[in-house]
Amino acid sequence: MDNLVKRAKELLENKTVQVVIGYEAGPTGVIRPAFITDPEKAGKLIYNDKCDQNLAVYLTKKEVKNFGKMAIVATLPVMRSIMMLISEQQLFAESIVVLGISADGNLLDIADINIMQGYIEKSDLSNPEKYKALLAELNKLNPEEKFAYWQKELSKCIKCYACRQACPMCYCTRCTVEVNQPQWIPVQANTHGNMEWHILRAMHLAGRCISCGECGRACPVGIPCHLLTMQLTDQVYTYFKVYAGTSDKMNSVLSTFEPNDKESFII
Repeated sequence: MDNLVKRAKELLENKTVQVVIGYEAGPTGVIRPAFITDPEKAGKLIYNDKCDQNLAVYLTKKEVKNFGKMAIVATLPVMRSIMMLISEQQLFAESIVVLGISADGNLLDIADINIMQGYIEKSDLSNPEKYKALLAELNKLNPEEKFAYWQKELSKCIKCYACRQACPMCYCTRCTVEVNQPQWIPVQANTHGNMEWHILRAMHLAGRCISCGECGRACPVGIPCHLLTMQLTDQVYTYFKVYAGTSDKMNSVLSTFEPNDKESFII
């Protein structure tokens, strides 16, 4: 990715940005996030098919914002996350430079938010192919079987909240699950409390999840929690024809009423 390194170095040298958020190889070769502030260290930046972390999660972090204006290496999920963060007023378009990466790994010329929106609109925004088969298998189950499946999976949860920390759209400085006066969600890890937590999280992401799968990858006990939010992604598109992260002016699906909304949920 010579073009990426060259562009990052230029942005830092002419002080267009103060930090470039990208990927680098750690001491053991494991891919990890990189925060480059020195132009001479731009050569550490890499991009390959193992660079799959959604870097947009760092855009709302106080420690990263303190660097100043940011540039970010952005695949399609990252670009969609940026659109959602702007639409929810957690980020301003003028505060970042997007170093877009195409599906085939090439650097894109993303001069402004409108060009990025055009690229997103031309892309496949449905759930990734590798997860569609899993969702299809789950949808073959009847309600009792689905409940039993998720009860078994979610009983493994240790309430570490890695899924929340990995998600760009979970940006609240204090989550409901950390409030204990009153306590809405049980703190201890048990099947009932775990179900409450994951259902709450999935509903908060309905119409906002951009299907990056980061929550599932972050889970230390292997719970496929990303399938919960991806299922809702399918449902939101089926009923409202909306995919998250397509515009910097997204409306909240669950709090926006349209007279022509389907009412098939009413029995």
